[in-house]
Amino acid sequence: MIQTERLLLRRWREEDREPFYRLNSDPRVMEFMPACLTRAESDVLLERINEHFRKHDFGLCAAELREGRTFIGYAGLAVPTFEASFTPCVEIGWRLSADHWGRGLATEAARAMAGYAFEKLGLEGIVSFTVPENMRSRRVMEKMGMTHDASDDFDHPNLPEGHPLRRHVVYRLRKRETRPE
Repeated sequence: MIQTERLLLRRWREEDREPFYRLNSDPRVMEFMPACLTRAESDVLLERINEHFRKHDFGLCAAELREGRTFIGYAGLAVPTFEASFTPCVEIGWRLSADHWGRGLATEAARAMAGYAFEKLGLEGIVSFTVPENMRSRRVMEKMGMTHDASDDFDHPNLPEGHPLRRHVVYRLRKRETRPE
């Protein structure tokens, strides 16, 4: 478990399934994803997250508010399963409920996970990627000190040619570049 001033980042529990589904079925949250998830798809995603933890000893952590212990989404680290110019790598990512946007919680969680990646896992660098229009996530990346180089941008191989979300921007963070809070 990783604690920040306002958050607990922890392993998943069975009771997280319902709020995780609500998160994954919210059109606001999923605006820059190919589609909202059904309950079955959300459950499969949670199983993949848990399998990643078993395989790598790290992963996407459930995020909850310390005050009230409310599930609000996830933040963490993952090894992408597709091939691109920047893989193999470790990606940092997050997804928070829209009710909790605009309070700096994604940045707080991402900074904590970056610290874990560098200090506990000994990684030298991490990446994050999203569609160019996802300015909320891009701002989190920039607040963390991540940098964008357009030569790294790519077409996501899991999306078909012509899909409006296929193009992605890539941000990088090296251990020595991490910004303090």
